[in-house]
Order: sequence, then structure tokens, then C-alpha cells
Amino acid sequence: MLLIHCPYCEEDRPELEFANAGEAHIVRPTDMADMSDEDFEKMFFIRENPKGLSVERWRHAHGCGRFFNCVRSTISDKFLKVYKAGEPRPTDKELAEMQK
Repeated sequence: MLLIHCPYCEEDRPELEFANAGEAHIVRPTDMADMSDEDFEKMFFIRENPKGLSVERWRHAHGCGRFFNCVRSTISDKFLKVYKAGEPRPTDKELAEMQK
């Protein structure tokens, strides 16, 4: 079973306690009412799906209930870094180092 570290509980817990909430650090536009249907669809539904490192939001649904972010390999399913919501996204340089 995959263990995921919750940065709030400070514990490694079984993956069954967590829920993936999609891509992290998405900035929502302030003018959504003025967007075309095509642009709204891209903003709301179309997400990155990289082979390799992915920066994602997760929720400790059956624990503290809080959202946090992580860097996860979509190839190995390994969590390389977890960090609290509101903390900055790892830089491209940091991501390149993690990928080595």
C-alpha cells in the first residue's frame, strides 16, 4: 500500500485516506463571465497530464481534512515532496533536481 505524508498531521498514512484534487497552483481568471465557451472549457476542464513529475493538490479526506500540495511522479507514483497549501510551487530548477 502506498503511504502518503500529510504535512499537517506530520504522519505517513495509507493512500485510502487521501483524495486527489487535481492540478495544483491553478489561477482562476477574475473575468469568467466574459470568457468564450471555448476558453472557459480550457480553463475549467483541460489540465496538464505529464509523463513524469506532476504538481498536484491532495486532501487528507479521512484524516485532518486539509488540502496540501505535492510533487508526484506519474511514472512511479512516488511522492517526491509534500507541502502545505499556500506555500510556493517548487521552481523549475527544483523540479529538475527532483527528476534526477
